[in-house]
Parts: sequence; C-alpha cells; structure tokens
Amino acid sequence: MAKKLRIRQVRSGNGAPGRQRRTLEALGLRHHQDEVVKEDGPSIRGMLRKVSHLIEVEEIDGNNG
Repeated sequence: MAKKLRIRQVRSGNGAPGRQRRTLEALGLRHHQDEVVKEDGPSIRGMLRKVSHLIEVEEIDGNNG
C-alpha cells in the first residue's frame, strides 16, 4: 500500500517569497493550521523540502488517511 503524508501548515506564508507561497497553495494549504493528506512521491517531497520551515509532516498508512 502506498504511503501517505499528513501535511499541516504551522506557520503563515505571509512574508515568505512568492515561490514558497505558491508551493503552499499547490500543496492545498491556504491558511495557517490547514491540513491535507497527499500520496508520497518525489515531486511532493521536493515541494515539502522548499517549505519545510512552514509545515509539519507525518507519515501515515494508506488505510488511515
């Protein structure tokens, strides 16, 4: 079963460079404390790396999402 990631925005994107704000939006995070579940993959991991200081990531089983 594919791993999933629970991604939670813990810091605001205000004041962050536009590229980071667009990355948050592409992940589906629009507001502080928003939470989304995404399937793990190289493109998602790259996006998470760009905004790692603004988010928390938790790995979950595919069944629990």
